[in-house]
Amino acid sequence: MMNDYILKTNGLTKKYKSHHAVDKVDLSIRKGDIYGFIGQNGAGKSTMLRLVTGLSFPTEGSLEIFGTDARTGLNDAQKRMGAIIESPALFSEMTARENLEVHRRQKGIPGRECIDETLALVGLTDTGVKKAKNFSLGMKQRLGLAMALLSDPEFLILDEPTNGLDPIGIVEFRDLIRKLNREKGLTVLISSHILGELYQLATTYGIIHEGKLIEELSLKELDEKCRRHLKIEVDDVTKGATVLESVLGVTDFEVMPDETINLYQHLDDVRMVSRALTDNGLIIEHFARAGDSLESYFSKLVGGGRHD
Repeated sequence: MMNDYILKTNGLTKKYKSHHAVDKVDLSIRKGDIYGFIGQNGAGKSTMLRLVTGLSFPTEGSLEIFGTDARTGLNDAQKRMGAIIESPALFSEMTARENLEVHRRQKGIPGRECIDETLALVGLTDTGVKKAKNFSLGMKQRLGLAMALLSDPEFLILDEPTNGLDPIGIVEFRDLIRKLNREKGLTVLISSHILGELYQLATTYGIIHEGKLIEELSLKELDEKCRRHLKIEVDDVTKGATVLESVLGVTDFEVMPDETINLYQHLDDVRMVSRALTDNGLIIEHFARAGDSLESYFSKLVGGGRHD
């Protein structure tokens, strides 16, 4: 069932002396989700992922993975999970195949067929005798992903996986995650501060700030919350602003640095707005519905942006 939870946390807390790196987090990830975990550097993302993967243990609270309390079922849960936390640990003098063979033995994964299948899955079949030290950053990330996928996990955890990748590498990585989710039903928890990338990938979002999960919402809810507006470009922006105020009685609008106007009222009465502008001698050069970017919404949520 798609409604089954892969991960649930209850009051999860990690404290270092007096500092709460993770502070009473209640987080839920459903089977089949691509869960985008968003936060600035130092917000608690990596600490949270270390708690989920068993690399660190909570000070307070609990977490359930695959419906089982992690305190008693972590070993079994780890066999069903794959993860890249921080940089993947690669043997630089070895080929991609040799790296996966070492990893297979360390993990006790039976049979070597999984190596060829996983190399094909991440697009590294043709690397041959090339050593990992000569791989591009994108290839190293793919090899790290292959190591995480080798045991055919149900739950994949990725900590800032696109860090340092060029735009093409980011697109390729994103497409690969989407493919794994779609074709294998893989549930993914992916953290990043590259918010635009998560917006094009995630189905659900958790926003963490100073250790606290301040919002958890679906892509649909995020789209609804990102503030919609009419973006207007006219030949005289000052006159345009005056017309909106005096003729339409508008108070909720903003003149942007590029001299366009963001109008947050009358979104469903486009004709009335355009008629008021043209009737008062303005030439409309651009007129369209638009919404805030994820970055803008995030900034407003954590207090780093302007609140109008």
